[in-house]
This record gives sequence, structure tokens and C-alpha cells, in this order.
Amino acid sequence: MKTPHKSQFHFDTTLVLICLALLTIGYIMVVSSSLHLGLEMSGSVFSYPLKQLAHICIGVCVGAWLATIPMHKWETAGPWLFIAGLFLLVIVLIPGLGVKVNGSVRWLSLGGLRIQVSEIVKIFAVVYIAGYVTRHQESVRVSAYGIVKPLALFALACVLLLLEPDFGSSVVIIVIAMGVMFLGGARLSQFVILLSFLATLAALLVYFAPYRMQRITSFRDPWADPLNSGFQLVQALISFGRGEWLGVGLGNGIQKLFYLPEAHTDFLFSVIAEELGLLGVVVVIGLFAMLVWRIFKIAEAAEKAGQVFSALMAYGLGIWFGFQAFVNMGVNMGILPTKGLTLPFMSYGGGSMISMCCAIALLFRIYSEVYEISANTPKERSRWVNA
Repeated sequence: MKTPHKSQFHFDTTLVLICLALLTIGYIMVVSSSLHLGLEMSGSVFSYPLKQLAHICIGVCVGAWLATIPMHKWETAGPWLFIAGLFLLVIVLIPGLGVKVNGSVRWLSLGGLRIQVSEIVKIFAVVYIAGYVTRHQESVRVSAYGIVKPLALFALACVLLLLEPDFGSSVVIIVIAMGVMFLGGARLSQFVILLSFLATLAALLVYFAPYRMQRITSFRDPWADPLNSGFQLVQALISFGRGEWLGVGLGNGIQKLFYLPEAHTDFLFSVIAEELGLLGVVVVIGLFAMLVWRIFKIAEAAEKAGQVFSALMAYGLGIWFGFQAFVNMGVNMGILPTKGLTLPFMSYGGGSMISMCCAIALLFRIYSEVYEISANTPKERSRWVNA
């Protein structure tokens, strides 16, 4: 549904403050956890902090541009964007084009900036599934075929991701797709059958991949092999234990000093636990809870304003942020097997940071359009805008 021309862009103050808090805490912790690594890798303690600052600036600039694009254009472009995402997943697998890191080929190098393709695909997946459910609401609600049809394309994306391999991102995009379809009206009985099938498939993928099986077994008892398969989790748990209530102090953590692998990326949450303690952990979890709550409020407002595509897209982005944050924190705390998923808005990484900034920009666009639509009904607008 097209919306009238907008003369003014409206920002959700609550969402801005939440994102600024996450970005600020994340950047400070990336600096704290990467100074020694920058000195070791490039001879400069400012190497990673400056790169992360550049990632944030690029993300904000690209996001500002994307926020100028009306939502009806995103709805039209959804299928083409998803096809482009599949194309990128193919390109990254071509020898010589994809960048291999720690045994996985997940990145493309563009002008010296490494972009993780799966992060781009996640945004495209949200746009596509939101558009699909908007166009086929009746089919999704009454027919199993209406659910299976888009999942075939998502299955193709998952196959390409598993070839990298990137099991974590595969799970994320499937969760996004199923979550959006469920909120779009799909029947619960169909989801029970589908979830059973996917759970069986996931179990088989784990069983027939020795390294995944090793992650499961080491996750169950990391202390059985603390110097090999259980090393990451053991070091993460030590970080949480050392942090106690208020932490050892910003910059005073020891685990980040080449004990805890990927301390500035996947295990940044453990550094937060060690240096800021339980207080820091609760603050970060609270901020992510507030983020998902606010996104869902925007989605609810869009739904009531008749903007079905915008509502489903906001729901999809909220599911993405919430699920990925939950998995990352769960891995750090030892309640989930190790997965290579970053902590949204906080972990070091160009592709992740830029894609998150772009996703938030789309939420601001949704908010602005819904605000304009609700301008003629002040009572309804004030009910959610000022919540």
C-alpha cells in the first residue's frame, strides 16, 4: 500500500536511545577487548577501535540513505533482493572470490572492507518474507503449500550457507521466515509438523558433521576437555565467574588476553561479564529486551494503521535481533552450543555492524510513515508514539 509523500522524517526517540546505548557500550568493550590484539596483529593499539568506528560511520551513512526509500518500494523489490542475496551466497563460494577465515568462507572483500554475506542475506530475507506474506495472506493462513512455497527458497539459501559452512545463520533466517509467517496468520498445527521436520533435519546435520557433534558434546561437559574442544566455553565461564557482581573493572579483564578466543567478536559478552560483572550483564540483557519490545510496538502500530508489509517487516527485524542476541548470549553463558553469531550492535565486525545499522534505519522509516498516517488521529498516535 502506497503512502503519501512525506515532508518530514520522524524518529522514534526511545529506539534512538536504546540503539545509542548498545552502540556505546559495545564500542567501549570492543576497545577494551582488542587493544592488545591490535598491537599483536598490526603494531597499533588503535587498529581495531578505529576500524570499528569506521564500520559504525559507514553503517550510519548507508542506513541514512536507505531510510529515504519508501516502504512500498522495498515491498516491490523484495523478491529481487532475495535473488541477489542467493547470488552473493554463490559468489562467496567461488575459489579466489570468497575470503576464508578460521576454516569458513563467509566473507567478500570490498575495498579493504570484509563483508559477511550472510548478514546482507538476513536483511533481504526479512524484506522478502514480509512481502510474500503480505501478498499471500489467505494462502499462508489456510494452506500448507502457502507456507512450504517460500521455505523452498529459504532452504536453497540454507544449503548455500551450510556449504560455507554457516549453520548459525541458516538457523536465524529459518527462524525469521517461520516467525513472520506465524505472526502473519499461519496455523499452529502446520507449524508443529514443520518444526518437527526441521528439528529432525537439524539433528541429522549435527550427527553427520563431526565438528558440529563435537560442539554439542563439548557444550554438555566443556571441562571434560578444557584445553581442546571445551576451551572456548571454559574460558567464557571463567570470565563470568571472575566478574562476580560488579566486575573487575573496565580494561582490567584477563581472559581477553589471548585466553578467550574471539573476545572482541563472538565472545564480547563474556568480556562484559568479567569487566562489568552481573550489573553489566543485566544492563545489556535489559537493553536488548527493550529493543525487541520497542520494535514490536512499532510493528503493532503499523498493523493497526493498515501497513501490513511494514508491520511484518518490523516483526521480522525484531525476531532477528532478539533471536541472534539470545543465541550469542546463550553461547557465552554455556546454555547453548557454540555458534558463530555476533552480538547485534556490539560485536566487532564490518558486515554485522553495517547490516544492523541498515536494519534499524528501515525501522525508523516504518515509524516515520506510520507516524504520518496516524497524524490525522492524534488519540491513536499518542497511544503508541509516546509509550
